[in-house]
Amino acid sequence: MSPVDQRTQPRPARSDGHAEFDLRAFFPYLVRVFYRSVSDSVAAIYATQYGLSVSEWRTMVVLGPRQAMSAGEIVEQSSMDKVNVSRAISGLRKRGFLKRDIDGEDRRRAVLRLTDKGAEAFDRLVPQVLQLESDLLSGLSSEERTTLLNLMEKVRKNAEAARPSE
Repeated sequence: MSPVDQRTQPRPARSDGHAEFDLRAFFPYLVRVFYRSVSDSVAAIYATQYGLSVSEWRTMVVLGPRQAMSAGEIVEQSSMDKVNVSRAISGLRKRGFLKRDIDGEDRRRAVLRLTDKGAEAFDRLVPQVLQLESDLLSGLSSEERTTLLNLMEKVRKNAEAARPSE
């Protein structure tokens, strides 16, 4: 029986009445395996060509070639924590991909933007990661893609609702 088949069947009970636990059929584990496989395939593009980490790439994507944002705004839009964003900013600045300026309208605010070198790298990488996205979704019909995205959104909302309140 495949892991997919195992997940759709009731879990057998042990002698103590608790359900058996098979990590290979545990949904959160399978999500992690799925995430790693997809993420690693994307990372192979930007890490190989530019030596970028996941956090550095995500920071570049949030900024885009013409955006200017504070580090806090990058945190808000990237699903990364402050430490990862700070490390990404530092790494991108060291390589000359990112510059830090004072906001022209609010002199107390620092903004970050891609340099010409960073924008050039971004512009070269985007078509490649979009092609990979197409390759990853190949074989799925338009309806299947829509269903996949809708199901992912439902599970995400369920996970947020199930999270203990702080």
